[in-house]
Amino acid sequence: MSTESTAGTSNRSVIASDRDVAVITGASSGIGAATARSLANEGFHVILGARRVDRLRELAAETGGTALPLDVTDEDSVNSFVEQVPTCRILVNNAGGAKGSAPVAEADESDWRWMWETNVLGTLRLTKALLPKLVASENGHVITVTSVAALEVYDNGSGYTSAKHAEAALHRTLRGEHLGEPVRFTEVAPGLVETEFSEVRYHGDTERAKAVYRGLTPLVADDVADVITFAATRPAHVNLDQIVVKPRDQASATRSHRT
Repeated sequence: MSTESTAGTSNRSVIASDRDVAVITGASSGIGAATARSLANEGFHVILGARRVDRLRELAAETGGTALPLDVTDEDSVNSFVEQVPTCRILVNNAGGAKGSAPVAEADESDWRWMWETNVLGTLRLTKALLPKLVASENGHVITVTSVAALEVYDNGSGYTSAKHAEAALHRTLRGEHLGEPVRFTEVAPGLVETEFSEVRYHGDTERAKAVYRGLTPLVADDVADVITFAATRPAHVNLDQIVVKPRDQASATRSHRT
């Protein structure tokens, strides 16, 4: 077996491996990075995609994986990325996020565009491009990380909740469209997870981001990665359609217990 860890781009495959391949988007931090470590520990060759290639290189060295630059909002970037993936058994659609917390009456369209491009169209681009390889693996699996925001709406969150509802609808539709084919579809919908998520949402305001988790014990990235890996390692005939995972202190998107 030989593997090559790289951050370069080309029109050729960068991998020679006898291991099953798992592609993870948004892999430079948080849930994506934790999932890469977890799946690598289960024997997968992980292909890591994100914009922050310096972080990917470090993670690729740690996991024996492959680092490739990827911007899911850019069709050319997605095409270049997919051209370098020779086979694919698992796709983890993790790239996404929130920006802003304005009410509808004050919505910032640039924030909305970013959220829809990243969460919805990004998931569409990667899934569409890799589906033939997933089916060809004869045991493909698409795991899409949505959110409790895909199940509920809340004040001042319409940009994110609408994007996550749309991403979830896209993912759930695939289940019926590919019924009878050798590919599974799992949606993982986390609640409060302490990562860089809130810093991005609040445009780098770290104090405001910390306040989101103050007074409770949130999930961490490894918790969600454990759930993703559990779903990915079930027998081929078992499809976990939807998994909602929240901290014990959280009942819903708007109701939590805080000390």
